[in-house]
Amino acid sequence: MQGPASFAGLSLARPRVMGIVNVTPDSFSDGGEAFQRVDAVARGLAMRAAGADILDVGGESTRPGADPVSVDDELARVIPVVERLAGEGALVSIDTRHAAVMQAAIGAGARIVNDVTALTGDTDALAAVVQAGVGVSVVLMHMQGEPRTMQLNPTYVDAPVDIRDFLAERIAVCERAGIARARIAVDPGIGFGKTLEHNLEILARMDAFHALGCAVVLGASRKSFIGTLSGEKAAGRRAPGSVAAALAARARGVQIFRVHDVAETAQALAVWEAIAGRSPASRS
Repeated sequence: MQGPASFAGLSLARPRVMGIVNVTPDSFSDGGEAFQRVDAVARGLAMRAAGADILDVGGESTRPGADPVSVDDELARVIPVVERLAGEGALVSIDTRHAAVMQAAIGAGARIVNDVTALTGDTDALAAVVQAGVGVSVVLMHMQGEPRTMQLNPTYVDAPVDIRDFLAERIAVCERAGIARARIAVDPGIGFGKTLEHNLEILARMDAFHALGCAVVLGASRKSFIGTLSGEKAAGRRAPGSVAAALAARARGVQIFRVHDVAETAQALAVWEAIAGRSPASRS
């Protein structure tokens, strides 16, 4: 199945970078660094200048073991940031599993909903995206379990196939509700209810997700599997491993990369694209 030509108004003729703007005190990689509103806005604008095509704003950490955040707290964290970044002309995504936050963020200018539960975590989430209309797109991510318990004993028959089947079902639900497939991207959810072996299987077979006919998003940036493989305990020092995962995924056709290290990823992808475009296979 041929992949989509665009997502959320962005051409997918080249890879796209989604910069992570965590407005949280406790995210696994950069919690607290942009918790103040002015810092979050500055980080988002710096990411945009460094090559981010999308700014993904989140106010609730979904790292393994994380406790949930009240909707009121999440709203207070993210809405001013979304409003300011959208007002600066950025393409803003809201990273949330709560319908009330989706609705408020869309009202503040967000044009993408990025939900780690694939619109299953809140009974009103699907309706929130449907009611937003054709100007809003959605990223459906796979997560086995929930953040507090998802890493206790993740189990699959065949991780890439099981996840693809789950995402296919969620796409079907969205389409029946009136969300066109062209408005949907999928994310296999690296690290969300997966062991090291599951993560590696998924990354090695990322091309399997193109059968869904949607843009494919990879969120592997600074994840713990990189630390396990490299021995680097500090999440902030995992940019090289993150870039390696991104390039491996790009070789398998992934179009959108959700990352902390925007400049490094954008530069690596630009070089990779230039080389790949001159390979015999790309001209056949």
